[in-house]
Amino acid sequence: MGIFSRITDIINSNINAILDKAEDPEKMVRLIIQEMEEALVEVRSTSARAIADRKELSRRQEWLKNEAGEWERKAEVAIHKGRDDLAKGALVERNKAQEASELVDRDLDILEDTLTKLSSDIAALQAKIKDAKARQSTIILRGKAAASRLGARRRLADHSIDDAMLRFETYERKMDDLEGQVESYDLGQKTLSEEIEDLEANEHIDEELKALKARLGAASGGAAAAAEGNPSTNG
Repeated sequence: MGIFSRITDIINSNINAILDKAEDPEKMVRLIIQEMEEALVEVRSTSARAIADRKELSRRQEWLKNEAGEWERKAEVAIHKGRDDLAKGALVERNKAQEASELVDRDLDILEDTLTKLSSDIAALQAKIKDAKARQSTIILRGKAAASRLGARRRLADHSIDDAMLRFETYERKMDDLEGQVESYDLGQKTLSEEIEDLEANEHIDEELKALKARLGAASGGAAAAAEGNPSTNG
């Protein structure tokens, strides 16, 4: 593939479309940037050679123009000296120099057109490289995040996770059983603190009982006094 067709493919390519089809976007974006940078180096080298060729052709064109002018001057000298034969020969040489100069002119036009296209390609490639590099870090971060999420999803989907959880729950149940056995030995056995708390609770209950009895006694006494003071009740 020639450099111009390859550059055209790169410039016209859609980076997003390439990455969408890639299995490894991180690797693909690096390859894309690498290819673009290699193409840019190649284009610049081609441009440098074209510029050198243009300078060489420009010098040759200048020499041919001077050569044509010199042969025309010699033809004029020969005419002045009455040497038409020499004048004809000089004019032939002048025409050869002019024809060669015209060919150089065409070559220079082609080179100028080539350099214009190369300059446009360089600008387009630089823009593509800048765009790709701007996206590179984001794409790499997205790729790593997606890979981490995918790994986590796969691990969660793996049956070994369920087995591990089942074993964990089994050990947890064993701990519950052991703690239950320990607590069973403590049943019916009260600590000193617990016995004192029971005494305090009983004392509180006794006080509440006394208070209730007092209220009931007061209520009964009041009712009896009310009955004695009411004749209709006594009659």
